[in-house]
Amino acid sequence: MPVAVITGASKGLGRALAEALAARGWDLVLDARGAEVLGEAARAVSAHGTRVEALPGDVTDAGHRAGLVAVARELGGIDLVVHNASALGAEPLVRLAELPLEGLRRALEVNAVAALGLVQEALPLLREAARGTVIAVSSDAAVEAYGTWGGYGASKAALDHLAAVLAEEEPGLRVWAVDPGDMATDLYAAAVPDDDAPRPAPGHVVPAFLRLLEERPASGRYSAPALLEGR
Repeated sequence: MPVAVITGASKGLGRALAEALAARGWDLVLDARGAEVLGEAARAVSAHGTRVEALPGDVTDAGHRAGLVAVARELGGIDLVVHNASALGAEPLVRLAELPLEGLRRALEVNAVAALGLVQEALPLLREAARGTVIAVSSDAAVEAYGTWGGYGASKAALDHLAAVLAEEEPGLRVWAVDPGDMATDLYAAAVPDDDAPRPAPGHVVPAFLRLLEERPASGRYSAPALLEGR
C-alpha cells in the first residue's frame, strides 16, 4: 500500500484529502495540533480499512516531524508528503502596518520552514519510493496582492519557491504547489470572520489533487479550480 503523510489533517482540506486517499487504499500518517479532533478524524478515515496513524503535535517541532517520518517508515515508507498545515500570522487578518512581527514569524515557520523541515526528514524515503511526491498547499495570496493578506501571502510565496527549487534539485520526485482556491474552512473564517459569502466545502477540490496523483504531470504550480475545469 502507498503511504502518505498529511499535515493539518484533522479537518478541512487535510481531512477531506485523507478520506479520499484512504478510500483508494492509501495508508496514512496524520498530523494536527488538536489531539481530540485529530483522533476523531483518524477514526473516521480508518473506517475505509487502511492503516491510519494519528500523531498530534506542532509541525514547527523538529522532534514531531521526525516522529511523523518514523511512523511512516514503520508502515513501509513514504510515497507522498502533503504540507497542508497553515498559520495566518494574525486572526483576523490585519494590514501590514499592524501585523505583529511575531505573527509573521509564526506564519513563515509553519507555512515554509516546517514544510522544508518535513521534506528534509522524509527525503530518503521519498527518493526510495517508485513515485515519490510532495504537495505544498499554496494560495492565490502567494501571487496576488490582497490587502491584509500580506504576511500569509508572503509565507505561501516562500513555500511556492521552495517547492520550485526542490523540484529542480530532486528531478526524481514530483513536487507540486497547489492553490486550492476558495473553500469554506476554519482558517478562512478566522482570517475574515465578517465574510459570510458561500464557499465550496474542501471536499469539492479534492478531485483536483487526485487528478494530479493519477496523471502525474510535471512538477510545478497548479490551480485546483483550473484542474477541475479541465476534467
